[in-house]
Amino acid sequence: MDFFTADTHFYHEKLLLSQHFSPRPYDNLADEHAGLIKVWNQRVDENDTVYHLGDIAMMNHVRPERRAHELVADILNQLQGHIVFIKGNHDSRSLFKYLTAHNPVLADGRAKFDFEDVGRIVKANHHQFFLTHYPLILGQTQNSINLHGHIHHTMVAVPENINVGVDSADLDYLTTSEKPAWGSPLSLEEIEMMMQRKKDDFAKRR
Repeated sequence: MDFFTADTHFYHEKLLLSQHFSPRPYDNLADEHAGLIKVWNQRVDENDTVYHLGDIAMMNHVRPERRAHELVADILNQLQGHIVFIKGNHDSRSLFKYLTAHNPVLADGRAKFDFEDVGRIVKANHHQFFLTHYPLILGQTQNSINLHGHIHHTMVAVPENINVGVDSADLDYLTTSEKPAWGSPLSLEEIEMMMQRKKDDFAKRR
């Protein structure tokens, strides 16, 4: 199965207290990290692929840089599955180089980590998904959807854009019973429900 997420912001302690983003349900980094690892591994197994659409961690405060990379890698190695990273504005090329040099091999022979600087296109269920960190404005299209992160608790006010970040406002298109635990990577089925309901919502506004 394929899953999608963004904006985990590991080690970004100030984000827990920020008034500019929707509150995260944790008081400290240790609990947040443990919670994100738990909900990820409850959904994802080693044969699944997770597309992480940027902003893995916030490590500007950690020096030397190699130590920052080691700390991030330690968390990522606890996450199950094959992970494709789309570079976000807080993700450095040096982190990607470190992870490439320390890239575990999964049981099926695939490298655990894969990387894209700008984005990737995934085709599924008659849709073409443009995976990016920053939102793209595609205009009205029949089958093209932009899955993105970056804007946290806000949404792009067009139905062709779905924010898959852990604190996305688009998650409100899922009911309480449908919504996975906070921080969980989203399944394609959940994303398609969000897509349809956002489309219906914006059709009513015309």
